[in-house]
Amino acid sequence: MEAGKISLLLLLCVHVLSIGVFGVPETCPADIDSKCGDKDDWEGEFFPDIPKIKYEGPSSKNPLSFKWYNAEEVILGKKMKDWFRFSVAFWHTFRGTGGDPFGAPTKMWPWEDGTNSLAMAKRRNWWCFHDRDIAPDGKTLEEANANLDEVVALAKELQGTKIHPLWGTAQLFLHPRYMHGAATSSEVGVYAYAAAQVKKAMEVTHYLGGENYVFWGGREGYQTLLNTDMGRELDHLARFLEAAVAYKKKIGFNGTLLIEPKPQEPTKHQYDWDAATTASFLRKYGLVGEFKINIECNHATLSGHSCHHELETARINGLLGNVDANTGDPQIGWDTDQFLTDIGEATLVMLSVVRNGGIAPGGFNFDAKLRRESTDVEDLFIAHISGMDTLARGLRNVAKLIEDGSLDELVRKRYSSFDSEIGAQIKAGKADFEMLEKKAKEWGEPKVPSAKQELAEMIFQSVL
Repeated sequence: MEAGKISLLLLLCVHVLSIGVFGVPETCPADIDSKCGDKDDWEGEFFPDIPKIKYEGPSSKNPLSFKWYNAEEVILGKKMKDWFRFSVAFWHTFRGTGGDPFGAPTKMWPWEDGTNSLAMAKRRNWWCFHDRDIAPDGKTLEEANANLDEVVALAKELQGTKIHPLWGTAQLFLHPRYMHGAATSSEVGVYAYAAAQVKKAMEVTHYLGGENYVFWGGREGYQTLLNTDMGRELDHLARFLEAAVAYKKKIGFNGTLLIEPKPQEPTKHQYDWDAATTASFLRKYGLVGEFKINIECNHATLSGHSCHHELETARINGLLGNVDANTGDPQIGWDTDQFLTDIGEATLVMLSVVRNGGIAPGGFNFDAKLRRESTDVEDLFIAHISGMDTLARGLRNVAKLIEDGSLDELVRKRYSSFDSEIGAQIKAGKADFEMLEKKAKEWGEPKVPSAKQELAEMIFQSVL
């Protein structure tokens, strides 16, 4: 297929795990004309000047090439594509308008006509998706489901056997019915409607071969406690998630259920504020074995943490399942969803992922959007290439850190006093206060060594 004749539905937002580079299968369904109208209109000249994106190495000056991401290259025992399992956010990539709270849209992509019709939905791409991103809502639940079914049937045929969603989710925050929340709404009718919408979204994700399903709270929280029964809302949320687990098993969906912490925007206080809060919630309601956590780096910033902190918190709790690869602007206090281009941050991200042994069946979803001022179609490709290369450099840097061993040795030495008989007793829970008091008297005033923070930072910077 020529570069300019690439089906929009399968071009950029593919699960890159399947093919390693940006591109699409060489064939489209034979009956595409009957499904979508004229084939030329469907494929369109959306990307006439974009070639297949290939790895050309660090010396390349070609902006439409990978400099660091080499899908088949083995790093730390795995191919790069298997460490990352890259996927792209449909809502930001193909439906992003450039609008913000203070300005009108700046983009009108060639696959958009300014409507949210079913006909337009059939000309777009994904793959990670909200249900309402890929198909328009309806006046009734039945109509909304019918719209979704029509688009999903086409998507199933177009994606073939190699391409599939990394995850799907239900949009439970935009419609006015969800102004008080969905699973935490004060209205039982809204709770029931949200359950029906999630039921359908889970069925669709399963049908399309999705590997995960995400719960993004959106408005699961409160503006003031004066009119809120927080305990009751949390109980309702837990019952909602328990019902989702039961339905997942009923339909035979083997994908991972993920919860994405989000501290604010739009609700003043979200119940899934950060990874620690989410882990505590899951543990309280006995859901730890049923869910993992999807960490978004920009949300980490909004919660007052670094992305590395959130990843490590999820990891040490055995809950790290997926990463929304983006970043925020430290000088802007809202969710800017920028592409991750900071090599240091990417290295810290990959340090957690490597320590976790990878995140499959999760992956890296580019929940990121072009800047308002970037309006060329080419910019979509450049942004994703840059994000993929940045994370690939991070992985390569982690490999250097592990090969060098200095950082691991520094950490080992710092805690070496616990590599003793008394340390083993503490770890085993056999060191009571009487025993520890006896040791404290025997040892006298402890000698506290340096933490060597500057040395740790020097070692880390040396691989960047």
